[in-house]
Amino acid sequence: MSKIVDGVFAELRKRGYQARMVSIRHLPSLQNDIEERLRQGLLDNDFYKNRLAWFEFRPPEGFVANSLITVAVPRPQTQAIFNWRGGRLPLILPPTYTAYDATAKAIGDLLSSLLGQEGYKTAQTKLPLKTLAVRSGLAQYGRNNISYVPGMGSFLQLVAVYSDLPCQNDSWREPAMMKACERCSLCREACPTSAIPSDRFLLHAERCIVYHNEKPGTVPFPDWMKPSWHNCIMGCMHCQRACPINRKFLNWVEDKEEFSEAETKLFLKGAELHDLPQTTVKKLGHLNLLEDIDKFPRNLKVFYEREPS
Repeated sequence: MSKIVDGVFAELRKRGYQARMVSIRHLPSLQNDIEERLRQGLLDNDFYKNRLAWFEFRPPEGFVANSLITVAVPRPQTQAIFNWRGGRLPLILPPTYTAYDATAKAIGDLLSSLLGQEGYKTAQTKLPLKTLAVRSGLAQYGRNNISYVPGMGSFLQLVAVYSDLPCQNDSWREPAMMKACERCSLCREACPTSAIPSDRFLLHAERCIVYHNEKPGTVPFPDWMKPSWHNCIMGCMHCQRACPINRKFLNWVEDKEEFSEAETKLFLKGAELHDLPQTTVKKLGHLNLLEDIDKFPRNLKVFYEREPS
């Protein structure tokens, strides 16, 4: 079995990926990691319901799983550029926002193919990937609660699958924070919403900009959130940009799409997909933003001093 795992992981490394395997017997512990925080009152109830309640801590019905394989894939930032009233506004989309589903499918298909050649199967998961990656030893937490992988920083996407391949070399461990974070507070100082506390490790996720700009577009930003704090059309990069571990990745921007003044005007007015030209829809699809079009009026307006007439 170990030769099979070694061979699969070697193929992943050739592609620039990293991976770890843990036994399926750790699923209850993975579930407890999340639910214990809720019981202790460390997780905001609304945040839990909106962002964490969809996890499923069991394999698909009929699939006999013996292991969990987690893969880290290097991912760049992408950029959306908006033209409005003679100005040009470039806004970053953090790693994983573009082509998230396509990347997950590609890695899942690759693992299915590699293991299938050895007579084993895989199945999709709906698990807390950061926790799984850290527990498996693939990643470590930053002080900002984001997962970091050596050689990738936090510019990565995690993918995990169930497998019926037995796990002989279980890498399960206690969660750990990077040593580089022990005497560093740059991410906490860079976070304008005080989401990264000094009195505990767990993030105040309910204060994170990401949590708020990913809510449905009908939900306004809270009054305490200043417009100057926003920095991405979706998500946030304050803490990742401040992190020394990410220094060499900060200029890694691959795909870009630019929107004209006419297109930006439609976004600000709240146009729905069927109201947009097909060329605009294609750009949004390239950036994986089709499902977020309802958030554009709220998320874009904070970058302009006045709303359009």
